[in-house]
Amino acid sequence: MLISINHQVKLLVFSLISGIMIGVLFDIYRIIRGFENPNKVITFIEDTLFWILTGIIVFVFLLYTNYAYIGFYVYLFIILGTYFYMKLISNVFITVQYKILKGLGKLLRMLINNIVFPIEVIIYRIRRKK
Repeated sequence: MLISINHQVKLLVFSLISGIMIGVLFDIYRIIRGFENPNKVITFIEDTLFWILTGIIVFVFLLYTNYAYIGFYVYLFIILGTYFYMKLISNVFITVQYKILKGLGKLLRMLINNIVFPIEVIIYRIRRKK
């Protein structure tokens, strides 16, 4: 089957983008899972579920962008996209993501403390009067 040059370029670009998507999903997964290995069985199950979900997401992305044409070059450019992401962007993305999550954690703790403290004061005064 002959494919036009325009369609081939789109195919390669979307393959690179899907490789970058795999890298982003992997970094999100690493932050969620943590960097320590708690249990080999749980890690195996988490990894298997992650790769199934990633495979589905990449397949749907390729289905909508290039009609799921899967050939050697598609695999090659997915691998290249993932490799470039991991070498060039991954450390920056993890650092930014970690700082955002740390800031959100602090904000959430402050909000909870500011909401819970007045309730604790009211409960303390009610108990003291008894």
